[in-house]
Amino acid sequence: MYYNFNHYINLGANLEKDGCSFAIYAKNVNSLSLNIFHSSEDTVPYEKHILSPSEHKLGDIWSIFLENIKEGTLYNWEINGMAILDPYALAYTGNETIENKKSIVLARVGTETKHILIPKKDMIIYESHIGLFTKSSSSNTLNGATYSAFEEKIPYLKNLGINVVEFLPIFEWDDFTGNLDRESFFLKNVWGYNPINFFALTKKYSSSKDENSANEINEFKKLIFSLHKNGIEVILDVVYNHTAEGGTGGKVYNFKAMGENIFYTKDRENYFTNFSGCGNTLNCNHKVVKDMIIQSLLYWYLEVGVDGFRFDLAPVLGRDSNNQWARHSLLHELIEHPILSHAKLIAESWDLGGYFVGAMPSGWCEWNGAYRDTVRQFIRGDFGQVPELIKRIFGSVDIFHANKNGYQSSINFICCHDGFTMWDLVSYNLKHNILNGENNQDGENNNHSYNHGEEGFTENPHIISLRKQQIKNMILILYISQGIPMLLMGDEMGRTQLGNNNAYCQDNPTTWVDWDRKKDFEDVFLFTKNMINLRKSYSIFKKETPLIEGEEVILHGIKLYQPDLSFHSLSIAFQLKDIKSNTDFYIAFNSYTEQLCFELPILENKSWYILTDTSKVDTCNFQETKCQDTHCCVLPKSSVILISK
Repeated sequence: MYYNFNHYINLGANLEKDGCSFAIYAKNVNSLSLNIFHSSEDTVPYEKHILSPSEHKLGDIWSIFLENIKEGTLYNWEINGMAILDPYALAYTGNETIENKKSIVLARVGTETKHILIPKKDMIIYESHIGLFTKSSSSNTLNGATYSAFEEKIPYLKNLGINVVEFLPIFEWDDFTGNLDRESFFLKNVWGYNPINFFALTKKYSSSKDENSANEINEFKKLIFSLHKNGIEVILDVVYNHTAEGGTGGKVYNFKAMGENIFYTKDRENYFTNFSGCGNTLNCNHKVVKDMIIQSLLYWYLEVGVDGFRFDLAPVLGRDSNNQWARHSLLHELIEHPILSHAKLIAESWDLGGYFVGAMPSGWCEWNGAYRDTVRQFIRGDFGQVPELIKRIFGSVDIFHANKNGYQSSINFICCHDGFTMWDLVSYNLKHNILNGENNQDGENNNHSYNHGEEGFTENPHIISLRKQQIKNMILILYISQGIPMLLMGDEMGRTQLGNNNAYCQDNPTTWVDWDRKKDFEDVFLFTKNMINLRKSYSIFKKETPLIEGEEVILHGIKLYQPDLSFHSLSIAFQLKDIKSNTDFYIAFNSYTEQLCFELPILENKSWYILTDTSKVDTCNFQETKCQDTHCCVLPKSSVILISK
């Protein structure tokens, strides 16, 4: 028997000069066939090719070469009489049901765009959802909730100062998820954390209405090209920890039929383990699965042109087939990979089995949950947070001391897609998730939030002003902190989800960005924009080497050199010296309910100027005002930045 080994090595559908080779991994199957269709609506193929083990099987790989197959051909596999989608397909038809959905044969085409390679210290991340960003009519885009509509918003991102966008998942996913009958609730998964494939780009954001084409790929590549042209990198939020097939009784898209015990981890009783919270756990360190994930990442990085990846529930990629933390895992291999190690690799370092922030292999960047919680608690006015706040602002060295990335190990964020928006964080004491259909049982209960006097909507001008002030306090901390800052879409304009902190199933105005809010939050937008610009302008806020205590940073309290680190302290100040520009900064935070006056350091041949004060709207433009006193009085629940001139 003569084998063309390339047909077995290259899984999926691979076009050649005179036809196409089709290959799939399938373990312990009784029958396997390839079906070719005229239309996505067809249920009966016009060609059915039954594969035999003697002619078409090498090891656990089945392959067949068909002549005269052209790009755009629709097909599916059939294993033991069950139709499945090719997990290596680059595109599917748009049909929602598995019965009609087909894989599409596509040529492998690269991209014209080049990676920008922004240094990690200079990254300003904006976490965004492609569809929700422009779905509201207030976005004033030609074709909202599409890749092209997002492209229209690039000038907005540039104006804000963003140079990295992090997109929520765009792998094709199943709309319906969870333990409830979502169809009966008319609720769909809008976030996308429910993949059926790791190569196919979703059609949900395509401007094209052709269900049988793959126009979405060129549209997305054009978006990436335009973002790169404007100096903005693209990071994909990728979900390799589970699939939409769920556990026992869940749907079968592909992997369960191909080899359930290969692609998923099981417990001793042979039940699906659930470290993802979504019914199953991908067996990421099995050779077959690991190779698939690496090929997927290479496709997006090399052929589509994205610049990096944020790994949802990344510890799953560090677990072996018995769900134990592996000494050498896919997490290590990615950081050692000759190509992918040059991509931006970001971990969400927790899953249902544990919290591993700081425990990723050296070289990973990690979402810093401790940063989020500490900033929230300090701004709310919780006691005991000042020593922690100092650690978080100055790079969380206590957490990432072993990581070669240094300060850039930490992805600093206060809000993300999962949880309250920043406006809701200062507007609600409790989550309001009743519309999610789970009796308000879903979503995080411990949010460290505070409504400042009234729950949710209010017309009280004092409360509105205080909420805006608290947002500015958090934005200020975010952009003066060592590490890589990440802002949630719309937080710069007071985006609200009406208290829903788990709005993954709300594809409606609850989650759509309301661009009209920018008019009412122009001061917050301007403040955010100027804080980003300040960070970009001075190297002291984005150090690659450790800050030199006493030379580059000096801690103060109300009295010079006397920081109050006691349990009941709600204030801290410090002086930063940007050696490169010979500029000093004095930054003070006051989370008390009373005014505090801080003694200012004496400067040689210079004076202190107030750059911004979060309690005063007229300082959002960062116009420098000379400080005439030896003290700086900071109003309750506010922060100030002084600059030397």
